[in-house]
Amino acid sequence: MSEQTDPERLLAEALRAQARSAPHPGPPPGGWPQLGLLSGADASSLERERAALEQPARSGPPPAKVRRVVPQVRHLPVYWVLGLAAVLGLATGAVIGLITLL
Repeated sequence: MSEQTDPERLLAEALRAQARSAPHPGPPPGGWPQLGLLSGADASSLERERAALEQPARSGPPPAKVRRVVPQVRHLPVYWVLGLAAVLGLATGAVIGLITLL
């Protein structure tokens, strides 16, 4: 009698065989990215990463400063907020009381 084969194991073996026979694509254009270790193994690696992140994304003249007009924010008075909370609390209590009676 033949052994029963596990479909997951067969799939894993097939994928391994396919990966072994596939050609390696080689390095991407421009070479492999040099990320360095961020775990602190080298003191300069974190500094290099920070410097790379702080470099400007595009070269050229800086954009002209645009003066934005920010509208003034009107705040609600405290008594409106407390009144709204009280009304919502009373309404919720009334609905819950009605449901309890039914």
